[in-house]
Amino acid sequence: MPPAIGNFSPAAVARCLPFALFMGLLAVRGYLPDAGLAQWGVDRRWLYGLQVLPSALLLWLWRREFGELARQNWPAARELLQSVGVGIALFLIWIQLDAPWMQLEPAAAGFVPVSPDGALEWPLIALRLFGAVLVVPLMEELFWRSFLMRWIEHPQFERVDPARIGLRAIVLSTFVFVLAHTLWLAAAIAGLAFAWLYRREGRLASAVVAHAVTNLLLGLWVVKTGQWAFW
Repeated sequence: MPPAIGNFSPAAVARCLPFALFMGLLAVRGYLPDAGLAQWGVDRRWLYGLQVLPSALLLWLWRREFGELARQNWPAARELLQSVGVGIALFLIWIQLDAPWMQLEPAAAGFVPVSPDGALEWPLIALRLFGAVLVVPLMEELFWRSFLMRWIEHPQFERVDPARIGLRAIVLSTFVFVLAHTLWLAAAIAGLAFAWLYRREGRLASAVVAHAVTNLLLGLWVVKTGQWAFW
């Protein structure tokens, strides 16, 4: 069980700290100079592993704190198919919404798993897919939907039934979700869709599955097309 930190209960810490650690390491990674890394023989692309693995470890260590993701709380077949369908639809929408006015900042290919001779570097691709498909959906849905959306509804977020989450909490949490993504319009649609699934089904796993499907299809599409700016 994670410790309480200040006004944050163990349940809140378990949902917030993996995400905060991930974002903090992302910021640190962005500030590391290319020249210094090259001097030490460090390939910047592998730093993604140092960003994602600590969060993955926390999620694993605290897995018993996420009772809403226990096996008995996973979606039934119909709900699971619905989540997969939402994930596919969001992928198709995401790759279309990349016009300049739909971006918070110009898109840049910060992670290009290609060798100097043009060959795909599959270990790097596997690392990126591991983070995007298995870690990020779980980490983000625990933070954005399970914690933040319910916390906006009431500070005692654990007592909030997903079905009773109001419009204010959905909109505010989605707005902050958008700020963490470059493609703001695509992120807004995705955030609202994940919130809708969580509220409608009352199961966080429904949102996690949809998020994972979107990220998986996006990752496979990026590798196939070379549209690295989407990563």
